[in-house]
Amino acid sequence: MARIAASWSVLFYFFSVLCGKSLSLDHVPMLMWSTHRSFQGLASPLHEGQIISKHELHLLMKHTILFPDSKNIVLFLQDTLSVDDFTRYSDSSGNETPFCNVQELLKTSPSLVLPAVDCHTINHLSDYLQESLNWTVVHVDGLDLPHLTVNVSRPNIFVINLHQTKRTNELSLQKELMENDQIIGSFARALQQEGIQASFIYTARRPSRVPMKLDLAWHSRRQLMSAEDQGNDKYQPLNVTNDVNGTTCILFYATNFSLTYMADEKTIVALNLTDLTFMHQKVDTSSSKCSENNATLSLKYANVSSIKNLEIRFVMTNKFYKGSARNWFTLDFVYIQKDDESVVQFNVTDISGPAEYSFHCQLVGTGHHQGVTLIPKDDKQQKWEIGISEFQVRTYYSF
Repeated sequence: MARIAASWSVLFYFFSVLCGKSLSLDHVPMLMWSTHRSFQGLASPLHEGQIISKHELHLLMKHTILFPDSKNIVLFLQDTLSVDDFTRYSDSSGNETPFCNVQELLKTSPSLVLPAVDCHTINHLSDYLQESLNWTVVHVDGLDLPHLTVNVSRPNIFVINLHQTKRTNELSLQKELMENDQIIGSFARALQQEGIQASFIYTARRPSRVPMKLDLAWHSRRQLMSAEDQGNDKYQPLNVTNDVNGTTCILFYATNFSLTYMADEKTIVALNLTDLTFMHQKVDTSSSKCSENNATLSLKYANVSSIKNLEIRFVMTNKFYKGSARNWFTLDFVYIQKDDESVVQFNVTDISGPAEYSFHCQLVGTGHHQGVTLIPKDDKQQKWEIGISEFQVRTYYSF
């Protein structure tokens, strides 16, 4: 699968998976594949992880499918769709997924996956394609597809309006997604059997909202959103390397990294670890590790305030999901250990993304106002509070 290539160590600030809820309504994924075009070596300024604007999408299409000798373009339009749909409703155990036809088409054809495209651009996409190519636009509802008759002696733009996804419950939604997937597969195979070459686009008019279940939280927390430039260049990312070969294992960044804890009923101790971590980098990361399925960011501090030894661990896992045909990382737990006291555990909500992305959230912590909440395992853990601003993490798993 073709991807827009870039160096993560250089562009760490710009490529990210973002957790801000206000942006989650602004974009939809777009999947592209072709029977006669290659997406390799795209000379594109786009960065993975950002929300692709109207201008950027049009520029990308000029490099891919908008050529004078282009054949046909098929636009599959769903009412709602998000990256979460590809992961939440796909089974990594090998069972059939609601996107088996799409997955097979992406695997067997030159393809490009754009996780976040401005949804307002999609609403005018067919008009833009028609104006650019001056081809006939054929609008087809999914129910009318078997009876479609069209002149294929010249190029066409097929706009296939897929069935509505009502999202009343998970079982009916999976059935609706599977029906749309079957329409996509049937139409693509029908063109192939007739020897008709085409470029295909699968996207939606609006983003979907995938429900969150507490008991499935770390299996469904997958949000792809835009990257923001970091205006604060005071701090540099903490680069944790692999002891074996010296390659980067984990990149970690924040503009504020603070803890507070109740030393006793009347005393609250505040710890600001930002400068120690990112400016002076007086932190021991030697216990950090990256393997094929797990990664741990271990931050050890000595003689911080009245604490002799303090360790904070971010524990992440990596898993392959067949529906999206890629690996996803998840931050599952944060642990704190002070001196010889018992380890404090926090469960994490809503931090995950494709393994080749970084994750970015403006606020992460124990407060309810945070964008991502760290939940104490039990009441005994509540004497600790965590606050992280402009949190970013990127793991380099060893495959």
